[in-house]
Amino acid sequence: MSKQILVLPGDGIGPEIVAEAVKVLQRIDARDGLGLELVFDDLGGAAYDRYGSPLADETLERARAADAVLLGAVGGPKWDTIDPALRPERGLLKIRSQLGLFGNLRPAILYPQLAGASTLKPEVVAGLDILIVRELTGGIYFGQPRGNRVLDDGQRQAYDTLPYGEGEIRRIARVGFDMARLRGKKLCSVDKANVLASSQLWRTVVEEVARDYPDVALSHMYVDNAAMQLVRAPKQFDVIVTDNMFGDILSDQASMLTGSIGMLPSASLDADGKGMYEPCHGSAPDIAGQGIANPLATILSAAMMLRYSFAQAAAADAIEHAVGKVLDHGLRTADIWSEGCTRVGTGEMGDAVVGEL
Repeated sequence: MSKQILVLPGDGIGPEIVAEAVKVLQRIDARDGLGLELVFDDLGGAAYDRYGSPLADETLERARAADAVLLGAVGGPKWDTIDPALRPERGLLKIRSQLGLFGNLRPAILYPQLAGASTLKPEVVAGLDILIVRELTGGIYFGQPRGNRVLDDGQRQAYDTLPYGEGEIRRIARVGFDMARLRGKKLCSVDKANVLASSQLWRTVVEEVARDYPDVALSHMYVDNAAMQLVRAPKQFDVIVTDNMFGDILSDQASMLTGSIGMLPSASLDADGKGMYEPCHGSAPDIAGQGIANPLATILSAAMMLRYSFAQAAAADAIEHAVGKVLDHGLRTADIWSEGCTRVGTGEMGDAVVGEL
C-alpha cells in the first residue's frame, strides 16, 4: 500500500513545528517499517512568494496524488496587504475544498500532567476528552455572493453569505454520529436555529440522520450557550458536531481548556478517509524563528494521520504514549510551562518524543 505524505510546512512557526513532526514520523517509520514516503512543497504565504499563488496548480496535483497531507500553518502580516484572493488563507480554504476535506476532527484532550496549565480549575477540566466535528467546506467561508459595495448614502458595506445544502449537512452529521458511536454515544449538535435559516435546516437534517443511529443520544444547543457551557461544565460534552464558522470558534475555545492551543491536533477527512492533518493553532508570526513554539499539536496530528489515513493504530498509539511520557518527565515549552517543570524549545521537545520512541 502506498503511503506518500505531502508535507506543507507553511508560514510563521509552521516550518519549525513540522520539522519536529517529520522527525517523529521518520523515527516511527524506521522502527515499525511503515513504508512512508515524504515529499515537500509550499502552501500559503510561502507558496505566494515562490509561485505567485497561495496554492499552485502543481502543489494541488501533488496533494491529490498523495495519500495524506501534513500541514504546518499559514498566514502572517507580511501578506496582509496583497490582493485578498491571493492571501495565504485562501490557499488553505482552496486545498480543503478541492480535496473534498469536508469533515474536520478536533479532539480536545487534557493530558493529566497539564491540568494545572488550564485556565479553569483542575476539578472542572480533569479527565476532559471532547471531540469537535466541524463541517469544513461549506458555510460562510465559501458562500456566495460575498464582497463590498457602497450604499446609496455613501457608506461602505461588506457582506457574506451563509448557505448550507441538505447533502452537506447530512454527510457531516453522519461523521458526528459515527464518531459518537465509537466513543460515549452522545452527540451534541450546535447551531443557531433560533435566528438563522441555515441552522434551522441544519437541525432538521440532523434529526433525520439521527433515526439511523438509535443507539446515540442526540441533543441540540445554540452556539452561544455551547460557548458558555464549554467554560462552565465542559465534561458534559462527548462529541460536538457543528458548522464551519461555529466549529472554528468553539474548537479554539476548547483548546484553552487543555492548557494551550499548542496541544490540539486536527484531521480533515474526505469521504474515503484521505486527509490533511494540521495543528489547530495558527502561524504565530510573533514567535516565528525563535525555536520556542510547541510542536506537540503537530506531532499529535501526525499520529492522527497514521490512525485515520493509514490504519496504523499501534504506531499512532506509540506516538501519543511518547508525548505523555515526555510530559511525565516534566518537559514543557513556554506555552505550557509551570513552576517545577523544565522549559525546553521546539527542537528539544521533538527530540524528546523521538527519544521515547
